[in-house]
Amino acid sequence: MVRRLGKRLRRAAPTIALTLAFVVGGISLWQALGIVSHLRSEARDQTRIFGRIVGALTDTTPEIQMNQLLEITAQIRETGMPLVLMNRSGAVMLCANMPFEPDPCDPGVEQNLNDPRIVKLARDLAASNLPLMNADSSQIYFGSTPAGRQLTMLAVLQLAVLVVAVFAGVWGYRAAAHSHRDRLWIAMARESAHQLGTPLMSAAAWIERLRDEQPDTKKIAKYLRADLDRLERVAQRFERIGRPARRERVGMGSLTARVATYFEPRLPRHANKIALSVDAPSAGPMVSGDPVLLEWAVEALIRNSIDALSGRGGRIDAIVRREGSMVTLVVEDDGPGVGIEVRDSLFEPGVSTKSGGWGIGLALASRIIEDVHGGRLRFESIEGGARFVAELPALVG
Repeated sequence: MVRRLGKRLRRAAPTIALTLAFVVGGISLWQALGIVSHLRSEARDQTRIFGRIVGALTDTTPEIQMNQLLEITAQIRETGMPLVLMNRSGAVMLCANMPFEPDPCDPGVEQNLNDPRIVKLARDLAASNLPLMNADSSQIYFGSTPAGRQLTMLAVLQLAVLVVAVFAGVWGYRAAAHSHRDRLWIAMARESAHQLGTPLMSAAAWIERLRDEQPDTKKIAKYLRADLDRLERVAQRFERIGRPARRERVGMGSLTARVATYFEPRLPRHANKIALSVDAPSAGPMVSGDPVLLEWAVEALIRNSIDALSGRGGRIDAIVRREGSMVTLVVEDDGPGVGIEVRDSLFEPGVSTKSGGWGIGLALASRIIEDVHGGRLRFESIEGGARFVAELPALVG
């Protein structure tokens, strides 16, 4: 049950990350609106205090001045900001908005300025805000307003949600990578079944012909030998996965001809006929590489063209040439071509133009040619078909 829950959470990780991203955006907007509202309120309060100070200074009547000062003090208390005024000897002269009950500085009750908690609070306030020094050497200790504390809490909340969103994003990425790896394993399993299925079905057909006592037993034996050789090569291919590539002299002409020779007797010859031809200079040109993997790549390119012509017939041309320091293999067919929507991701695992395809053949060919042998594989769109061009470094000497 726990494992099932973990899988569900991994699948939901991208959605969770996206949701948290929207939450962070919402909190940011809420925080911004709160800051704007706080600044407006603060500007209004400061303007009101400034007006009363100016009124107290311009009116010389002692009673009015005293009333103005009392109103200013009351308004400062209303801000909720903790304030402590201490003289040079450290005695508390005035305080307001203490964060403990009962408030010893509340003007509505008997004040107790000797409360040791006031002095301790003043020291705590000095740790975050440097006290203000007056002309008479007295000091004013102050804290944050409730709005300021609320904004601080919002910032902490935003940071926490952001951390969770990043964690969920990393988790979602790993879950996607895990899912991608699972799809690759499935595709490899399907590819192995596909690789093994062709020679097995072919061998079964030859055996049926032997049962019918056909006279061409030597020819059938030849084809059966080819199927057994292919099964052996398929086993060697999957043994090579994850191991260092070999470096041997490989004639790309003879290798391509061998692949075509295997496919030719197994291609449709009546309805939807497919013709396969190879144009190569004898055994060469030569490259340095792993013959098992290179044969796999060439076979994947030719099989891709065969699949493109399935149900309609056509022609496939495989051309091998040496051009400067590179050996070029061109596999071209006159099939339906490749749609524009998949051309940019054609060599990625899982991308296929066939309804039942798993999109592993071209991805394997690309990895073998480019990653293992330092070459290049590209697709070229032609009128009435498709062309794949593989380039490999030519063997010098």
